[in-house]
Amino acid sequence: MKQKIQTHRMIRFTITAGLLSAASLSSAFAAQADDYSEAQAQETWREAIAHTEVPAEGCFYASYPGMVWNRIECAVAPHIPYTPRRGPISQTVGNGNDYAASVAGLMSRAVGSFPKVTGVTSETGALGANDYSLQLNSNFMVTAACKGKSGCLSWQQFVYSSGYAVAFMQYWLINYGTCPAGWFTYTPDCYMNSAAVAVPQEAITALETLKVSGAAKARGKDTMIMTVGTLAYTTTGKDSVVDLASDWSESEFNIIGDGNSSGATFNTGSSIKVKIAVTSGTTNAPTCASNAGTTGETNNLNLGSCTGTGGAEPYIKFTESN
Repeated sequence: MKQKIQTHRMIRFTITAGLLSAASLSSAFAAQADDYSEAQAQETWREAIAHTEVPAEGCFYASYPGMVWNRIECAVAPHIPYTPRRGPISQTVGNGNDYAASVAGLMSRAVGSFPKVTGVTSETGALGANDYSLQLNSNFMVTAACKGKSGCLSWQQFVYSSGYAVAFMQYWLINYGTCPAGWFTYTPDCYMNSAAVAVPQEAITALETLKVSGAAKARGKDTMIMTVGTLAYTTTGKDSVVDLASDWSESEFNIIGDGNSSGATFNTGSSIKVKIAVTSGTTNAPTCASNAGTTGETNNLNLGSCTGTGGAEPYIKFTESN
């Protein structure tokens, strides 16, 4: 009889322990599901705010889950050039060796993001750890901004500088000669900056949550939107500076050195998936244009293959790794 009672107690203990273990597992799975749902909700917000019209010229911010832009004071962009490509195509990413999303007509917006990042634990730039730029760059263009000068090309960049903690647009007149008033000289080129918006310096481990949107409107304003986790920042400038809207047909996007033709060096084993989505008035897939990068800054990664996808938001996607 005593043995039967002990056996029943052991059975009850085993069942109770099993139920407690199942409850713990259920709670863990529920927590993981909640974390995943929240991460998905934040990414949906980042995508939505990157396409949300800014109410006026100037600098603004928005915070998750809100969709309203709040005006803030603008900052000053650094007086350094984020240079156009020079000389031969480099072997690693940058200085011409990059993909660009190319469309048959004109685009009015491009959004660059990093949907999958693996193995990235560190990055070093000219200013030290976590110093890099995100650049969304146009093709070299022939626009009215060149005022008919032979060999002149106009160019526009949407730049986030982690080292200087700002986001802004940089405009170029390549091979222009004597620069107009208000422009910096980078012989034989000229460049100038839009107003900047202060953005925190983000560690490289936050790369998946960073997104850059650039938009152009003829005879209106151009807009840069930068999302950082649950915050978004924006600055604007007049499209007439280099007339981006009149000849914007390709967009390069990547993480590279922070100006002055510098490089971003990633730890060995890094792999980054890059996505460039475009708005061009069609659902056609953009072309992966090879060796179409326009910036002179670089990183130490190697390009993989690239594919274009059509739909409501056409895009190209490729991987770079070391």
